[in-house]
Amino acid sequence: MSIAAGQAAPDFTLQDQNKKEVKLSDFAGKKRVVLVFYPLDWSPTCTNEHACFVNDMRNFDTLDAEVLGVSVDSVWSHKAYAEKMGIKYSLLADFHPKGAMSEKYGMYLADKGITGRSIFIVGKDGKIAWKKDYDIPVVPDIKEVAAALQNVK
Repeated sequence: MSIAAGQAAPDFTLQDQNKKEVKLSDFAGKKRVVLVFYPLDWSPTCTNEHACFVNDMRNFDTLDAEVLGVSVDSVWSHKAYAEKMGIKYSLLADFHPKGAMSEKYGMYLADKGITGRSIFIVGKDGKIAWKKDYDIPVVPDIKEVAAALQNVK
């Protein structure tokens, strides 16, 4: 079951594409966090979604937000994917145990072995401020996410 706006965001520590540990609670009181759950590196819709974030990163930087991508892919897949796509933000590997972090957010689709597509905005207070789920073949509207982010403290 997915968590809702107003609830505390479950803390986590995962490795990014550079094998650096990223902990959600490290951003508390400092930055808002945009958690981008997506099914898989290299898939066409996910590639389009990340291209939109890469192209609009300046907007997210000016909004004082940290973008974190999350999928069940490995650190190595994330590294190759980030290099190919020009992704500078962290892609977090929810690889082992597979989907454990995504499960805390209600985003792990055990029957498919992938993460669903959803975007959560976590406020500086550590609570879910905004959330939107998307069908797997749908590319999220990045401008909508940026607009929602403007309303989050």
